[in-house]
Amino acid sequence: MVSAIELTTLGHRIRHHRLAHSLTLDELGAQVGVAGSHLSLIENGKREPKLSLLQEIARVTGTDVTDLLSAEPPNRRAALEIELERAQAGTLFRRLGIPPVKVTKGIGDQTLESILGLHRELQRREREAIATPEEARRANTELRLRMRAQNNYLPDIEHLAEKQLKAAGHVAGALTHRTVSIMADQLGFELIYVSDLPHSARSVTDLENGRIYLPPASIPGGHGLRSMALQAMAHRLLGHQPPTDYAHFLEQRLEINYYAACCLMPETASLAFLQQAKKDRNLAVEDFRDAFGVTHEAAGMRMTNLVTEHLGMSLHFLRVDGAGTISRVYENDDLPLPMDVTGAVEGQLVCRNFSARSAFAERNRTTEHYQYTDTPAGTFWCATQTGSTADDEFSITVGVPFDDAKWFRGRETHKRGVSTCPDEACCHRPDPDLTARWQDKAWPSARVHMQMFAPLPRGAFPGVDDAEVYAFLDKHAAE
Repeated sequence: MVSAIELTTLGHRIRHHRLAHSLTLDELGAQVGVAGSHLSLIENGKREPKLSLLQEIARVTGTDVTDLLSAEPPNRRAALEIELERAQAGTLFRRLGIPPVKVTKGIGDQTLESILGLHRELQRREREAIATPEEARRANTELRLRMRAQNNYLPDIEHLAEKQLKAAGHVAGALTHRTVSIMADQLGFELIYVSDLPHSARSVTDLENGRIYLPPASIPGGHGLRSMALQAMAHRLLGHQPPTDYAHFLEQRLEINYYAACCLMPETASLAFLQQAKKDRNLAVEDFRDAFGVTHEAAGMRMTNLVTEHLGMSLHFLRVDGAGTISRVYENDDLPLPMDVTGAVEGQLVCRNFSARSAFAERNRTTEHYQYTDTPAGTFWCATQTGSTADDEFSITVGVPFDDAKWFRGRETHKRGVSTCPDEACCHRPDPDLTARWQDKAWPSARVHMQMFAPLPRGAFPGVDDAEVYAFLDKHAAE
């Protein structure tokens, strides 16, 4: 079936050739055997002509059917009218509930340009206003639940990473910066480290000149240079297009992080390491981390990709800041986690009695902190490592249900906690005696969280300052 836009373009091309031969509708109609009114309907995109009629029109106007059927508008005016018709037929315009502009000969090209300019700006703003905060949280929750249902495991990306590593000559051991550079070169990119990278971007890829710009040093808290380079490459390898909404953006971010993790800790080698550690009853995030030269967080998250799928264990992962706020989470072992009405866990306060928070009180923070925690859903064993960034401290926790603790180092710990959360009496409600002593006698000055006032990042790539990025690229393209 021919679309309305295709019929409109065809009509414009017929009109163009008719006027080029100074023929009226009736004059052309007489020569091709139809009424001028019939031709008018065709030229206005209201009726689809038969092939035999098109052949006659082509003959009379000195062209051919292929030219008449071209998808290209015959002139600038036709292009404007076709673009306007397409814009007014779109969902975005129809949602406004206002009547479309009817194009007549009396409407000049400049007027059409102005109307189209408004449509383009409307579309641009729609693309930038990618989600409300609630929509973003729901999208994040849906993605987390989807990944939970598939064991946080993406086999296609696993296989792609192994293929790329093999092509670059990586056999075993920690992935070197040189090998990452070879992987980039095989994709047609050069890695360039600069000190003036835009503040809103971790990396910038110049598709025209085949360059991936990276900062000169790793970002505190876990974003290593190898990982950032691999993430930038993953966008190309996975065929990503600019995200259409916030859910799409989050999915792409998850995929590039997953690809980087697969390269830094390849499935085959990682599984061999983890299976041997399980056999020895000596599983430990810190050993896994050191074997592949990655951060504690990366090693913990990588275990969530492999342990359930290949070792038959459920588990949980938490990154928690110094105030107890969850910033990253995965669980498929039914650990009771706080969540808001949308089902979102990120941004919630974890129980004070979980090792993710109690570990901050430990004097020795250079090793993992082990703890059993009794909860309404059963007893869980956890290993927690603390760290810090320039802004705050954080903890990384990997844990399993009690029955699976036998496979991990640190299972002999006598440290034990009890959590009755989400019961507020557990840790969110103050002690009754202290309440009686201090209620109505305290007036703390609250710390205002600026994210309360910050809008959700806008733009095709949320939070990225396009003006800064384009100026940066233009500067370095000339070098």
